[in-house]
Amino acid sequence: MHETIPALFPDTFGPEHAIEGVPVLSETAGEQVKSFMASPGFDSWTEALARVGNCAHPIRLRGRSETVDTATGEIVSAYSSEDEPLGVTHVRCGNRRASVCPSCSRLYAGDMFHLIRAGISGGKTVPEQVAENPLVFATVTAPSFGTVHTRRNGRRCHPTSRGRCEHGEPRSCHAMHAEDDPQLGQPLCGDCYDYASHVVWQWWAPDLWRRFTIALRRLFAHALGVPATRLGEVATVQYAKVAEYQLRGAIHFHALVRLDGPKTAGGFEPAPDGLDADQLALLIREAAASVRLTVPGVDVDDPARVLAFGRQLDARAVRTDRRTDDPDRTLSPEQVAAYLAKYATKSADDTGATDTAHHARIRATVRALDDRAKRAGHDGYELLSKWSHMLGFRGHFATKSRRYSITLGTIRRSRRRAQALLAQAKEDGTPVDLAALEADLLADDDDETTLVLGRWEFVGAGWHTDGERTLALAAAARAREYAREKAQQNKAKTQHNSGGRS
Repeated sequence: MHETIPALFPDTFGPEHAIEGVPVLSETAGEQVKSFMASPGFDSWTEALARVGNCAHPIRLRGRSETVDTATGEIVSAYSSEDEPLGVTHVRCGNRRASVCPSCSRLYAGDMFHLIRAGISGGKTVPEQVAENPLVFATVTAPSFGTVHTRRNGRRCHPTSRGRCEHGEPRSCHAMHAEDDPQLGQPLCGDCYDYASHVVWQWWAPDLWRRFTIALRRLFAHALGVPATRLGEVATVQYAKVAEYQLRGAIHFHALVRLDGPKTAGGFEPAPDGLDADQLALLIREAAASVRLTVPGVDVDDPARVLAFGRQLDARAVRTDRRTDDPDRTLSPEQVAAYLAKYATKSADDTGATDTAHHARIRATVRALDDRAKRAGHDGYELLSKWSHMLGFRGHFATKSRRYSITLGTIRRSRRRAQALLAQAKEDGTPVDLAALEADLLADDDDETTLVLGRWEFVGAGWHTDGERTLALAAAARAREYAREKAQQNKAKTQHNSGGRS
């Protein structure tokens, strides 16, 4: 990690050494870090940092745990935080947001990648035959709440509108905005923009998605000629969904939707005859366009609204040899999984426009509607202001149906157990077959024969100083850079071995 430290002090080493995503330390903070690095406790701190994978905001705990064999009652092992170099146990914060903790976000994205990929082409206990079932990549968006600046594939923003609005602002925009233009996503007129409806739609978006899945299952049942109540006897609908913020601050959903066979104990049955991926895409578009959700206003002065998805919706068949966004290029399960995993780690802070007056006004509207709902005693908007930092969206950013693929919990338990076994194997000097080890750990997940009993006390969260946090961010950035270099080397090696064919 020491090789990353020079970049934290630009006055000494020059701005060309700056690390992406790592704040530069002030002169005073820099001196504190230098002093810390020379202190006797620095090596213990770096050991603790390594154990949490360079987490920027770890949780500090004090206590002990015992691992008990459930069959015999024997204590297999014991652990105490007193044995740690710093006297406390540090655990990852686990935050999925890259803007909060790059290290944990990267790990979360990796887990999501494997979860999503397994549902596309098998693996991780999911049979490879699942790749033969119809699969569709779908995107549903929010409706318009007012005209905003946008990019139109090289065309001008809004050239055809005429005149000015009632607030005196022009209705047109003849600019061809660049990708980094701060105007993108911002209303042409903030007073014309319907902020209240934006927030209400955002708040109820998870319920609208649930209505969509219900409508979709009914359409499947009709297409297959069975009652909706008996659909499970013929087919099941599985999906993995991630949410993403648009620049205008509205959420939209990307989803992989797969049609499987009848519901069985094992799941992952072959899809029934009669529906292919293209027909599946048509039904998804029909369901998304037809679903409606009537919601109440926040008080008697706020009208009820009928919510729907926006007109910008897309559903395209995914084939293992074609890309949905570019038919002339090949599509791999890795590309689709990486695409969705990337968005699963984003939040309102990652749209690139959170400091604008538009986003500030959305947050202010969230708080104002929450105050009105509280005065009216309306339970439907309970704790609305709690989600102001998320621009009113209260849903999960990554969800899946039960039988889409393996769970995140199983992946994480398998990784923790694998790390312990690998550490033991390294200490013993014994070779390990990683593929066989992973298969055994995943297969045995439901047959766990040990129980961990712990007594823990929360001590605090985060590193003690800004300097320590910056060092953690620098270490995470270096680890990310190293992983990127290794990936490029492996790709070049693969291309060389294949004679240059990608």
